[in-house]
Amino acid sequence: MIYSHEVEHMCVVKKGPNHGPSPIPGEGKWVKVKEVKDISGFTHGVGWCAPQQGACKLTLNVKKGIIEEALIETIGCSGMTHSAAMAGEILPGKTLLEALNTDLVCDAINTAMRELFLQIVYGRTQSAFSEGGLIVGACLEDLGKGLRSTVGTMFSTKAKGVRYLETAEGYVSKIALDEDDEVCGYEFVRLGEMMDLIKKGMDANEALQKATAHYGRFSAEQGAVKVIDPRID
Repeated sequence: MIYSHEVEHMCVVKKGPNHGPSPIPGEGKWVKVKEVKDISGFTHGVGWCAPQQGACKLTLNVKKGIIEEALIETIGCSGMTHSAAMAGEILPGKTLLEALNTDLVCDAINTAMRELFLQIVYGRTQSAFSEGGLIVGACLEDLGKGLRSTVGTMFSTKAKGVRYLETAEGYVSKIALDEDDEVCGYEFVRLGEMMDLIKKGMDANEALQKATAHYGRFSAEQGAVKVIDPRID
């Protein structure tokens, strides 16, 4: 260690208390984090690119400072999906610090990693009070049946009103309107379920029918007067 001339000629004033870092909750216990290997947890981070054209939700399952599992979900930018594919290969096996200082291809994913880092190092994780944390594979629970991201997509104009395109239930194929031309229900297709049925050998039209359901008031008996295709009508 090299000291300046002024510091060299200073007298020593001894340090008094040394109580260490404040403990943070980590997988069901209180942990005083001094090194990266002291950090464990399951948490999320959301990031965006500079023009805010797209966004990323990053989910990591960290055990003893090592990323054991990663889920990268992106929206709004087509190129971002390929960046997510590369980040999916990069992240597992890295330490938190390595991941924070690694180019994850897309600015939105890098920003999500930064935000996630802030969550986990301060103990703000989903598994903070879960003894032993969450098992590797817990990320898939965010996707549900069919392993598809939950995306909400709506389009609307002042002149023509709203169009539901995608909800948590699935791909919206039809919208029901009541006597006042207001939305009162919709028909949706569970695409993940439909693809599973087709892979098992079911005819595509039959699979589509089985994976189709309704929400709200959709039939004439329930008050639906008109049914429209949100992508055409």
